[in-house]
Amino acid sequence: MANRSSGKFSQAISDRSGQAFPYREMVREWNGAWVHTSEYEPKQPQLNPKPHRADPQALGHARPNRVEPPVLVLLPSNPFQTIIYSGTTYINVSSPNNDRSTGNIVRFYGATSPTGYLTIPTFDGVSDISNSNGFTISLGQINSSGVVTGGTTTDALTNPINYFYFQSADNATTGGIYGGGNACSAGPVTLQG
Repeated sequence: MANRSSGKFSQAISDRSGQAFPYREMVREWNGAWVHTSEYEPKQPQLNPKPHRADPQALGHARPNRVEPPVLVLLPSNPFQTIIYSGTTYINVSSPNNDRSTGNIVRFYGATSPTGYLTIPTFDGVSDISNSNGFTISLGQINSSGVVTGGTTTDALTNPINYFYFQSADNATTGGIYGGGNACSAGPVTLQG
């Protein structure tokens, strides 16, 4: 194979400008054009983008949301009030911002002791508040005339709802008496451990 000349005294014509330049100062561009070093343009980086993988969609240690079991809600001191209406005893329960609905079944628990929950003390002749089957409740407060107030959130004065009531199987002797003591709580019929 024959050797090529070094081009020491030669000239070359630029493919870009058409001008003559020293042969040794010519370079080949990325697109194949033979140009002088002063006319050289590097390849635009966007013409050869780096490979980009799609963003990952799943988490490595995902856990689904769990449904929280119902829990006990601590009630204020002496939260129960007896109401006698048409010979029936109702119990109003003070439970601030209770998030309950009419028809919920609620069980009441007394203060805690080392052996479990104490029975809610009898007051005004009512002793069945600690019933293990619970009670079906209605929202609001009932009075001795049977009028229920504060059972909806449409009135700013009753939003949130702070009371609910239920019918007792016992007969109150006086009515309008508060009781229950301290550390009473309301919750589901069965507690999950």
